[in-house]
Amino acid sequence: MFDLEDPRSVARLEHPMSALEPLEGLVVIDEIQRKPELFSILRVLADREPQRARFLILGSASPDVVKGVSESLAGRVTFVDVGGFDLSEVGAASFEPLWLRGGFPRSFLAEDDAASMAWREDFIRTFLERDVAQLGISIPAPTLRRFWTMLAHYHGQVWNAAELARSLGASEGTARRYLDLLTSVFLVRQLPPWFANTGKRQVKSPKVYVRDSGLLHALLGLADKPALESHPKLGASWEGFALEQVLGLLDTRDPYFWATHGGAELDLLVFVQGRAFGIELKYGDAPRVTRSMRTALVDLALERLFVVHPGRESFPMTDSIEALSILDLEQRLPR
Repeated sequence: MFDLEDPRSVARLEHPMSALEPLEGLVVIDEIQRKPELFSILRVLADREPQRARFLILGSASPDVVKGVSESLAGRVTFVDVGGFDLSEVGAASFEPLWLRGGFPRSFLAEDDAASMAWREDFIRTFLERDVAQLGISIPAPTLRRFWTMLAHYHGQVWNAAELARSLGASEGTARRYLDLLTSVFLVRQLPPWFANTGKRQVKSPKVYVRDSGLLHALLGLADKPALESHPKLGASWEGFALEQVLGLLDTRDPYFWATHGGAELDLLVFVQGRAFGIELKYGDAPRVTRSMRTALVDLALERLFVVHPGRESFPMTDSIEALSILDLEQRLPR
């Protein structure tokens, strides 16, 4: 095990080939983004015959954002995206504290909401002031903090580069670069649009979400449940939280949303074993069938449409539309 935040591990890897080549079995390297030159060495070691070791590489950034990765690991690596706690780990009955505090273990397990909020604020500051610089990215921490906070206010909306750039006082290209950075370090999700051959004008820009609901609430200054429930982003916060829970259970790498300029939309479109399923994410325990849902069923040829809500009961709304309680996600979602 090598933890590249531990000076002792760093010292052991001062001559990485000599340190890694003799090892056998499973070798774990944590915080790999701190020593990107290891990627080229791992490529050589992965190509050995016979393979004496397998490498588990952990890090808080996708490989494409780590400077110095000159050798491709294509065909030699499997990617597993690991998020924070989810409902399958904490129990569906704990969805409210998970929603408020987010899935980072120290935030979720804090002794009270104030301690949880303090941890998240410290995390945001540490990421901006230390982690970004260690990735070789020269963006001033206050600038990126301002952009991230702006993005929190656009949470759940279609990306509008021009509007964000004006608010930031920067170019559209700069705003896009900041967005891609936060996406690459798994703090923001860009949900791409799906294009169906319907003859309708369709939205072509992604929707953006702060992936961890606890960080979203910290950026918005929402320290407890009453503050969240009185905030205008309540519905959008629920949408992002439920989205991450659904995607965690489905384990799909190809989620989409769908929207037309005429007003029809679907929060989430996924494909399971070749079948199309639609998912709406609605705050409120008595969701209703809308015209937009019926349009999505027909235009996208959906097998079924689920409306995920925070209420306690799941129930059929029509033959093809089901209201699905957050408590029943694990049992009722298609697999």
